Amino acid sequence: MAGRRFSQNGVVLDVALPDDPDLPLLTRSFAACLASAIETPVAQLPLPRVELPGAVARWRSWLAGNGLGLVPIADAAKFNWPGYWIAVLAAQLPQSDGEHDHMAVLMFGTPSGVVLSPQDPGLLGRASLELPVQRGYVIAGFDPALPAPAAVGPLHGTVEAIAITPTATGPMRLVEDAQALAGRGLAGDRYAAKAGTFTPTRGSGHGYDLTLIQAEVLDELVLAEDRRLGYAEARRNVVTRGVDLNALVGRRFRVGEAECFGQRLCEPCSHLERLTTKGVLRGLIHRGGLRADILTDGRIGVGAAIESLE
Repeated sequence: MAGRRFSQNGVVLDVALPDDPDLPLLTRSFAACLASAIETPVAQLPLPRVELPGAVARWRSWLAGNGLGLVPIADAAKFNWPGYWIAVLAAQLPQSDGEHDHMAVLMFGTPSGVVLSPQDPGLLGRASLELPVQRGYVIAGFDPALPAPAAVGPLHGTVEAIAITPTATGPMRLVEDAQALAGRGLAGDRYAAKAGTFTPTRGSGHGYDLTLIQAEVLDELVLAEDRRLGYAEARRNVVTRGVDLNALVGRRFRVGEAECFGQRLCEPCSHLERLTTKGVLRGLIHRGGLRADILTDGRIGVGAAIESLE
């Protein structure tokens, strides 16, 4: 079983319910979510013909052979995780496509939203806090050691667009250039004013100054009814072209005149989907861009160069 990597593709694997009528429905639903999360064909999973608690015990033993654990969440109804986790929902879901018994769904993001719902596709994109989450499980590795970074040469690209907004959920507007402020953000943007939705309430935090996303990702992202996500709609500050942003995690780089540091991926979440359109959460997993710190003041303009510094 290969470990999950930050690929450019980031596509959620659609896994159907196992076609075995002797398996309880909730067990089948959970198996489909587990197979999708670990990117393994569902046919390769043990499929015990028992109710979910017994199946979870069997899957724990099987996952342990691959260095993974299936960890129950203490307060699943309030849980958020910037990655995949499996939620078990109660029956009689509001605004769903039909009435079901308990079901399992695959969640992603902070705040979390549904990215796979084998029993009811109508739940896709729904925020976890809007759903009757009764139990939850995180798939975790036994060894927390960070993988050795892959060797990557110099990276180069350009600024395709710049977008800012002064308020947390206000519409982003495109500008030709902006002043980057070290340790704060872009002048005129909500994060520079400490007014962003995810601005830390205590301390400055890291990775909140600047967000970037690749133009290539937005150009190829096709949503329901051929809907496209405009550069400003993506709610990232800088739209880039020609540079692999995932490869800038943990690296210093320059955007225009400003020196920056890539802190982590800017993964999508249910909040972003609520502000944009259905399908954005699933469509941007592992390719939602980069969160960076601004290390030095400087101007950033459309067409400016982007280059790695180490």
